[in-house]
Amino acid sequence: MAEKKQMVKAKEFAKFWEGKGYEKGQSQTFWLQLLREVYGVTEAEKFIEFEDQVHIDKSTGFIDAYIPSTKILIEQKSMDKDLRKGIRQSDGSLLNSFQQAKKYIAELPVSKHPKWVITCNFKSFLIYNMENPNGEPEEILLKDLEKEYYRLQFLVDNQSEILKKEMEISIKAGELVGKIYDEILPLYKNPENEESLKSLNMLCVRLVFCLYAEDAGLFGRHNMFHDYLSRFEPRDLREAIIKLFQVLDTKLEKRNPYLDEELQAFPYVNGGLFAEEEIEIPNLNENVKELLLTKASEDFDWSDISPTIFGAVFESTLNPETRRTGGMHYTSIENIHKVIDPLFLKELQEELENKILNLTTQKSIKDNVLAFQEKIAKLKFLDPACGLETF
Repeated sequence: MAEKKQMVKAKEFAKFWEGKGYEKGQSQTFWLQLLREVYGVTEAEKFIEFEDQVHIDKSTGFIDAYIPSTKILIEQKSMDKDLRKGIRQSDGSLLNSFQQAKKYIAELPVSKHPKWVITCNFKSFLIYNMENPNGEPEEILLKDLEKEYYRLQFLVDNQSEILKKEMEISIKAGELVGKIYDEILPLYKNPENEESLKSLNMLCVRLVFCLYAEDAGLFGRHNMFHDYLSRFEPRDLREAIIKLFQVLDTKLEKRNPYLDEELQAFPYVNGGLFAEEEIEIPNLNENVKELLLTKASEDFDWSDISPTIFGAVFESTLNPETRRTGGMHYTSIENIHKVIDPLFLKELQEELENKILNLTTQKSIKDNVLAFQEKIAKLKFLDPACGLETF
């Protein structure tokens, strides 16, 4: 199916199912229609199986839906159900939708163990990769399906269009960062100076953050960074950016009450990104302004970038020589989890799920959550390969 047609079909599907969704009466219609109309499965009834029996202890359960060819198990709930919240079971246990699905999986033959589990309540899809079952699920909202339909392409495609699409976006983002870097570099008085190169690297990272923040809603309003820069002539752009960085590093209560209203509207950004020593920023020109406003802002949506590949975009702000000598290298989230899951993360997740989320009274939940939060805050870890500056 052509991409434009698929976008139209996804929009129509989302519109039709808006405000609808009863588990027992509409689940099969919902999934058959999704597969047939949005993903082009002509014989959807043969492609997906419904209500397969699973024997758990002495009772019988039913898997809401299973797709054999792509090994996807679906746990469906009504639209008023919270997918992450525990539901009381017949045996008295409290399980959320994903935990229910895992009980079914335990009783399936290994050949039918799913690669993916989707829990859905008609308005939200939570996608669990069973290669990392303890990881945080990806979420797709029905209302965003027109834009994000490709993220469910793995329903019918073993080659995973998700990775392909994310790679395309990552490459384009990296190219944009490279253009920003190359456009600003010659404007420095001494482009080969080590400190100037370090400043340029930090400048690019800060600019990328601002571009992402305005698209992802972190600044509170879309195009906020774009609209601020558009007020200034190229000769004034340097001072405008310096002033903005200072504001982003200043808590709201400590700002000058007479500060320009547009600057005052920007939030305080904690974490230290704008808190380091003042960086060298050269005088900018019309080309830089055009690049930032048009190609990097108007023509590109930074919120499309997955957190799992955002590190690669930041890494691309460094020129090859600096990256090689400085040792900076982006580690994929999959490889990160291979290290941290068995060391501490899996144990913490099990404690949260089994000892805290299963509690029944609000007071006990609140007390235990606060204690758990304090415990996490006191944990300390040593990463001997993290790099000298981060260490």
